[in-house]
Amino acid sequence: MSLKLLFGLFSIALALIGYIPYIQDILAHKTKPHAFSWLVWAILSAIAFGIQLTKHGGPGAWLMGFTACITFFIFLLASKYGEKNIVLLDWACLSLSLIALGLWVLVDKPLESVLLIAFVDAVGGFVPTFRKAFPKPYEETLILYYLYAVSLGCSLLALQSFTLITAFYPASFVAINLLMATFLSIRRRQLRSV
Repeated sequence: MSLKLLFGLFSIALALIGYIPYIQDILAHKTKPHAFSWLVWAILSAIAFGIQLTKHGGPGAWLMGFTACITFFIFLLASKYGEKNIVLLDWACLSLSLIALGLWVLVDKPLESVLLIAFVDAVGGFVPTFRKAFPKPYEETLILYYLYAVSLGCSLLALQSFTLITAFYPASFVAINLLMATFLSIRRRQLRSV
């Protein structure tokens, strides 16, 4: 078994380990995900997966395929159990992700598409969750963001073809997940000290 194959499998295993408590917390009504964030992440992960596949990402692309499926599942759960306070900014973020999808399909420029989905992910995916988590940081399962960042790092190591096109989105996602985990940790400490 090749090292890239092992890293590809390990990235999925780590992501699964992170998502299991997240899903359990949703069902236990402890975590209340923002549905729009998860729909944006599902759309963008599907785009990234498609780009990585066409650019020979190999086992490093598997995590994006898995992520597209699991984030869509969490979107469905969030639609029932998640944050219900949807504002204009959330609609704008969702619209950005749909524009990114349309551009990827119509323009067929992989590098520009990857840069666009990384930007949309940062703005369109995380802004609704940041907005929701600022007053309610305990409504997010912290371990998911740490584990998913490590999982993404493993998927980068598993990429068969390591190029800006195949690596930029997962690398940016590592940074954003670590930022989210740090943000949640700081907000929780702030609320405990009040």
